[in-house]
Amino acid sequence: MAEPTCGSLLLQLQHIWDEVGESDEERDKALLQIEQECLNVYKRKVDQAAKSKEHLLQTLEDAKLEFSTLLGSLGEKSSINIPEKTSGTINEQLASIAPALEQLWKKKEERIKEFSDVQAQIKKISREIAGSNELAGSLTVDVSDLSLKKLEEFHNRLQELQKEKSQRLNKVHEFVSTLHDICGVLAIDFYSTVSDVHPSLVDASSAQSKSISNDTLARLAKSVIALEEAKKQRLHKLQDLAAQLIELWNLMDTSEEERSLFNHITCNISASVDEVTVPRALALNLIEQAKEEVERLDQLKASKMKEIALKKQEELEEIFAHAHIQNDTKTAREKILALIDSGNVEPAELIADMDAKVIKAKEEALSRKDILDKVEKWMSACEEESWLEDYNRDHNRYNGSRGAHLNLKRAERARVLVSKIPGIVDTLVAKTRTWESEHGMTFAYDGVPLLAMLDEYSSLRHDKEEEKRRIRDQKKEQEAMFGTKPSPARPLSSSKKTTGPNGAPNRRLSLNQNGARSGKRDNMRPVAPLNYVAISKEDAAAAVTP
Repeated sequence: MAEPTCGSLLLQLQHIWDEVGESDEERDKALLQIEQECLNVYKRKVDQAAKSKEHLLQTLEDAKLEFSTLLGSLGEKSSINIPEKTSGTINEQLASIAPALEQLWKKKEERIKEFSDVQAQIKKISREIAGSNELAGSLTVDVSDLSLKKLEEFHNRLQELQKEKSQRLNKVHEFVSTLHDICGVLAIDFYSTVSDVHPSLVDASSAQSKSISNDTLARLAKSVIALEEAKKQRLHKLQDLAAQLIELWNLMDTSEEERSLFNHITCNISASVDEVTVPRALALNLIEQAKEEVERLDQLKASKMKEIALKKQEELEEIFAHAHIQNDTKTAREKILALIDSGNVEPAELIADMDAKVIKAKEEALSRKDILDKVEKWMSACEEESWLEDYNRDHNRYNGSRGAHLNLKRAERARVLVSKIPGIVDTLVAKTRTWESEHGMTFAYDGVPLLAMLDEYSSLRHDKEEEKRRIRDQKKEQEAMFGTKPSPARPLSSSKKTTGPNGAPNRRLSLNQNGARSGKRDNMRPVAPLNYVAISKEDAAAAVTP
């Protein structure tokens, strides 16, 4: 249904009046009243509109004034969207300036906060540098100048202070770190040391709370200098003691195990002050420990000289024994004891002389090592050859007894090894002659010339080969005469083994004047057996009674 209008309502009223029969006078009077009421309504609306316009005009003027004031305070126009509409209706002008004004209000609040923050930091750092403990007061921001230029001035000032603070903090950290390292090396209470400078330096968790004042820096520098001097003096003292310890150890031939107990002292004997960084390396108790050890070793030095010298002689004898070099140990020991008892030689000189002999003996032993290894290989091959002869003579070697298969395998290996003996001997002869040519002396094995031993071995081997040939010829003659397998020949007398005290083959071939075997130092000298040549399977079978 459509909304009623003034015209439709007036027609409706006239229709009602017609139906009622209202007079024209009454009708005019009612219409006049309606017209007056409408006029009053219009007047009220006009008054309200006028007041609203006046309020809007004042609001517009205030907005323009505030806009100008904010622009002047912030000092920037390029970043603000200045309204271009300066004409038109009042509402249009207000709508145009409102966003820019709101943007300026927000900008002002942000700028005030920025000024407040930077000024607060400047004030805080300034107090820290000055070493002031005053509480921070309220800050007042000058709102009349909130320009970026003014803010940049504050930021530049803050950066300068922050840079200075960073430099001071780094300096404090360097001093504190140096103190920590030196206190650790000297075994001094670090916390007590830095706390005496300033209590804030003890708290390592908060670097920003550390004191960075000029007074703190000066006191830190003074403490570092004092401790570095103490470190220098202690190191010098400990190095002197370490040098004395090493000298006494070398003199008395102290074992590495005993020396290792003082490695924490001697390890810094040639170190500079800056190189000593291990905690407690220069503790007072370590210096005292080194001092006591030096005093103890001084007292033991005189009483242990004979023991030390004889120990060096034992080392020398052991080198000679392993190298199979003959040496008169009894005379050497007697000479050493006589020198010590006479007091005509300094202990250090005696030990140095014996050390030189040990070095020379080691060099000679090293030059003999290659030949001695070949000799050992030769002796081992001769032992296998001796075993192989016994094995070939055993007519039960092929039966199913326990371990027979192991002996069979060993026999095969022994035959291979025995076949290499001539080559080993030839190599030994060549190497020995080269060694003798280079050193200008005879290569003796436990006092016996090695070439003589090898010559005798070669001669015996030749005799053995001749004996084997004779047995073969005898076998052929018997087969030709009887046509049957002859009775076994008597075992060769030359194949009889020479055994030592414990029943093992005597590995030493000693050539003395009457050809007899020398028993001197048999327990230390490997000896080549007499039965150097193995008899083959067929020859051995022919020599054994079936």
